[in-house]
Amino acid sequence: MADAVRNSSQKKQLDLLRVHPDLGERTEMTDESEEEQASAGLDQLTPEQYETFQQLNTIYRDKFGFPFIMAVREESVETIQNAMEKRIDHSTSEEFQTALDEVNVIAKLRLEELVATSEEQDS
Repeated sequence: MADAVRNSSQKKQLDLLRVHPDLGERTEMTDESEEEQASAGLDQLTPEQYETFQQLNTIYRDKFGFPFIMAVREESVETIQNAMEKRIDHSTSEEFQTALDEVNVIAKLRLEELVATSEEQDS
């Protein structure tokens, strides 16, 4: 899968990045995204944290043209916020690659979970 993404056109890569939800957003998303964000506490942000995430999401999206993407499973709200603040200072090319790398991590974690669940059901 990583090779398929890597060998895709930049437009297709950008399309892939743009389908990801904003972190901390209170909107409809896939079950997997909801579970991952909940595992990081993003579904229980205080009003102040929610506002901060909304501001960071807007700044990030305006600068790069796609949402902030990070494999957040089991991360803390503070770790995610710090990563957002740091990555906003990246160059566009650096952040584009970082976002693609994070998509690959997310895909890997989800596939591992599917395989583990399948193996448990087969036992």
